[in-house]
Amino acid sequence: QKQLVESGGGSVQAGGSLTLSCVASGFTKRIGCMGWYRQAPGKGREGVASISGLGTINYRESVKGRFTIARDNDKNTVYLQMSNLIPEDTAMYYCAARSDYTCLPFERAAFDYWGQGTKVTVSS
Repeated sequence: QKQLVESGGGSVQAGGSLTLSCVASGFTKRIGCMGWYRQAPGKGREGVASISGLGTINYRESVKGRFTIARDNDKNTVYLQMSNLIPEDTAMYYCAARSDYTCLPFERAAFDYWGQGTKVTVSS
């Protein structure tokens, strides 16, 4: 059974850092595009960062310079390093993956698999 499991969420003060991890299991072939989405209370889901099967990276404008996405294909893991966190980053963060190597625009949310989420809370 293919699944994605996130970890690393928590509560931090503004200006702090967190690193999220997402481990994919049950995949028999190399995973393609992987991404991170988030959903704040009362708001819609939004794409945060994505990394294609060949390493092409995209970020949401508001996190550029603060967040870094990376992947370890040997470990089937994608990371999201978050620094200089602000209260507006508070949300449930979800990992996503698709078989195709290409990442589509965030708003398409065209992923085959989703994790259960890990909560990030940033206090001022």
